[in-house]
Amino acid sequence: MRIDQFLPTFTADDAIGNHVLRSREVLQQAGFESRIWAEEIFGHLHHQARSYLDYSSGADVLLYHASTHSRMAEFLLTRPEPLLVYYHNITPPEYFARWEPQAAMSMKAARVELGELGGVTQLAMAPSHYSEQELINVGYRATALTPLLIDFADYQRRPNSRAMTRLRKQRERGGAHWLFVGRLAPNKCQHDIIGAFAVYRQLFDPKARLTLIGGVTSDLYYRALRRLVVELEIEGNVEMLGSVPFDGLLAYYRACDVFVCLSEHEGFCVPIVEAMHFGLPVIGYSAAAVPEAIGDAGLLLRDKDPLMVACAVDRVLADGAVRSRLVKAGQSRVEQLSLPRTSRALLSSLSPFLAHEQAQRG
Repeated sequence: MRIDQFLPTFTADDAIGNHVLRSREVLQQAGFESRIWAEEIFGHLHHQARSYLDYSSGADVLLYHASTHSRMAEFLLTRPEPLLVYYHNITPPEYFARWEPQAAMSMKAARVELGELGGVTQLAMAPSHYSEQELINVGYRATALTPLLIDFADYQRRPNSRAMTRLRKQRERGGAHWLFVGRLAPNKCQHDIIGAFAVYRQLFDPKARLTLIGGVTSDLYYRALRRLVVELEIEGNVEMLGSVPFDGLLAYYRACDVFVCLSEHEGFCVPIVEAMHFGLPVIGYSAAAVPEAIGDAGLLLRDKDPLMVACAVDRVLADGAVRSRLVKAGQSRVEQLSLPRTSRALLSSLSPFLAHEQAQRG
């Protein structure tokens, strides 16, 4: 049996792109043929996938990774092959309406497409109960909680040496180093992190530094963040790096002291478990799927008042016992999401459907 995967945007070192590559490996190891088709293909991935416009037939099952508005959805609605969906979640448009109206319209269109696909989808999977419930709410009949596939062996690569040298010199000058990794986007709420960081510097640690890593999805929001940093008089202590090469990201995970996530919308949030893998204590705001990503391995806040967040970070960094407990719990959480376990979970979700398909074929 051949199970082909389809996704709107295929990007290197991206959570969705990595999940698709790992899914192909798991399917092939289980004895299935699998190919990847995308609307947009970036970087070195051109040899890993083909344009979906070149697809005509050949697969027994199609698996669509839904995350954004795409012409591919309309294409899949016309296909005769059985359809599966993996829902990576779609940002609610209200987060972008103020900043990027066109993007908000695209998100609305994506949610319409998601609902339309529900009528022809045999099985829909999601990495969190939060996302699975969204599928149920728009009419998907058969759903399954199926974790993202993360190969933690990828993080054993050598970090960027220049970045590591610079970060070590910064550490020698003292001060805690906060980190958040995620697109600069209104739903990620980097403005809340900046506000809490300013309070933390004023009350606890005047040498503290903050690094925000992630591509810009709204120029207006990015400029607003820059203005906020200036207004709070912390320009020399906050860096917004945009997208960085993977080896540069590894350097920051290794060098920082705490991972702070105040996002209000996540379908899962892979950087949370990446931080845990590197032994960073995690502090997160209890919204959307963030509690599911953290599990019992981080400090979960139900209020993100800047003073409360600053005090939480101080508690984690100043109390060695608290920090040690969180780091240990984080390592256990990473083990729960190890590739062998999540690979078995994917096959377990697919097995009833595939068995039925094979029986139908005689």
